[in-house]
Amino acid sequence: MAAAITPAGTAATSAASASDIPSVDRVLNLADIKPLLALYGRTQLTTALRKHLDKLRADALAGKLIPADVDDSQLIAILEKQLAAASRLHLRALFNLTGTVLHTNLGRALLPDEAVQAVVSALTSPANLEFDLETGGRGDRDSLVEDVLCELTGAEAATVVNNNAAAVLLMLNALAQRKEVIVSRGELVEIGGAFRIPDIMQRAGAKLVEIGTTNRTHPADYANAIAARTAMLMKVHCSNYAISGFTRSVEVSTLAELVRPHGLPVTVDLGSGTLVDLTQWGLPGETTVRETIRQGADLVTFSGDKLLGGPQAGLIVGRADLIQRIKKNPLKRALRVGKLTLAALEPVLRLYLAPEFLAERLTTLRLLTRSQPSIKAQAERLLPTLQNALGTHYTVSAEAMFSQIGSGALPVDQLPSHGLVVRAGNAANGGKRHGRALDKLEKALRQLPRPVIGRIANDALWLDCRCLEQHDEALFSTQLQGLSI
Repeated sequence: MAAAITPAGTAATSAASASDIPSVDRVLNLADIKPLLALYGRTQLTTALRKHLDKLRADALAGKLIPADVDDSQLIAILEKQLAAASRLHLRALFNLTGTVLHTNLGRALLPDEAVQAVVSALTSPANLEFDLETGGRGDRDSLVEDVLCELTGAEAATVVNNNAAAVLLMLNALAQRKEVIVSRGELVEIGGAFRIPDIMQRAGAKLVEIGTTNRTHPADYANAIAARTAMLMKVHCSNYAISGFTRSVEVSTLAELVRPHGLPVTVDLGSGTLVDLTQWGLPGETTVRETIRQGADLVTFSGDKLLGGPQAGLIVGRADLIQRIKKNPLKRALRVGKLTLAALEPVLRLYLAPEFLAERLTTLRLLTRSQPSIKAQAERLLPTLQNALGTHYTVSAEAMFSQIGSGALPVDQLPSHGLVVRAGNAANGGKRHGRALDKLEKALRQLPRPVIGRIANDALWLDCRCLEQHDEALFSTQLQGLSI
């Protein structure tokens, strides 16, 4: 059939009809389809093929079908692309260049190799999750990490649940259901829009008793609030904000002394929590769990996947009698962790037994303590590769910037860093056009085989190199060649 001539005088591609569309059986019997059959199986391939052929029939009815659409090689190429996309896992590895080390949306702490290998072993072999190898009887899964937790924190006992919110909920429900819990107004925090101390208190069945003011709370405020139905005094670490100026709060040691005649426990939600003094690595100071226990806290709750650098978990440490009551609560079973969490948590905790190697072996601490000169050198190495990939429509520069710890851990403190800054064209006169160009680039980076996540601010795309490990540089650079913008 000769090509038709359009009014503009250009040749148009000949149309194809529904009769040109091959049958399912013919396509499945093509020699070139065999690799796809071997990789994806007949069921998946047939489903994808039927769906695509239905689309071709709809195009034929609309007069949009062309011969290339029904070409065998074209059909196979489309099927291969569709099946590859459909088989891609939703939870994927990516490059975190946001500048936030413990990024909640990107999975928080990265696990060290020791934890990864322990998880692989737990995934592929039976394990003594609740089996006592000494007695041959049933064991307690908390015992897998309790000894090392007690050694690191100075606590008498410990238990583990699936996150710190669960730890606080369980502690309150077990020890304060239908009773009162005294908390300073300045510590009624909200974290992440979903964890609010008053709401958790209500869900746990405890009654919140607010004392003091937003900026100042005194020992007398606690003392005057203690009543017959008081179950505990609770302090909450304000890990995601800071009040400055005319302020006052009450130390744990003071509260411990105050409640001693009443026989009430002092509990502390440390939030992100840390097991070591971070100032020895030049990081901002944060009260450790051991210090909190030493000051007189009867129970301390904290996260496993923030400053501790392990898997998502909520840890409760403190007095043995209180931990025992918590473990007997029916909610404990609903909130308990599985073997993968425990497999990852134990080796992370054991790294703390050799603190002199911690900055090297604990991934989170290694990233937090990277020096600006080393990050700057990395950014400068990567600059030509990114500039070549982007062409002349964007300008890339290596610039100083600031990272942050993140996830509610010391959010007001910033870490000197370096990275790549991408501007679209003449950013000074760009307006909305350059804003759209940056959005387009940001999306293209997210669509790479291993997505690259940065942040747009001040008319530029910022790619902080702090969390780009040296062993990942080659992959990062190689995939930039396929960037489509």
